[in-house]
Amino acid sequence: MGYSFAAHGHPNITAKHKNTIEFTKDKNVTLNGDCIIGINSDFNLKEIKELIKNNNKLKIIIKVDGIIEEINCQVNPDFDDETEIVIRKSGFVSKRTLGIKADKACSDLKRDFVRILSNPNTRFKVNFVTLK
Repeated sequence: MGYSFAAHGHPNITAKHKNTIEFTKDKNVTLNGDCIIGINSDFNLKEIKELIKNNNKLKIIIKVDGIIEEINCQVNPDFDDETEIVIRKSGFVSKRTLGIKADKACSDLKRDFVRILSNPNTRFKVNFVTLK
């Protein structure tokens, strides 16, 4: 079972955070948001909650200009945020946290990939695939 949504790049995307990755519906990001890799995201909370119901593992696949990044994590069943999706390497959960114990954070992403995400004309798909 899977789900996908679109997100956009932004010149202030630096992807330097060592513990998290974030997608937001916000239309801008400051340099302080070093965990954000996609803005203006069009995800649907209800559809994501349906996807993760009865699933405990998630693979996130992002492909941009031929570069693929995959992040594997455990699902936080209490995820419940309309505007932000946070994936964490740690086990910390909040309503913004979709994934925990992830195998990657922003600082682990390929720098060529991040450079593409820092282009405001970049539009990309984020794919979620549930794993048992």
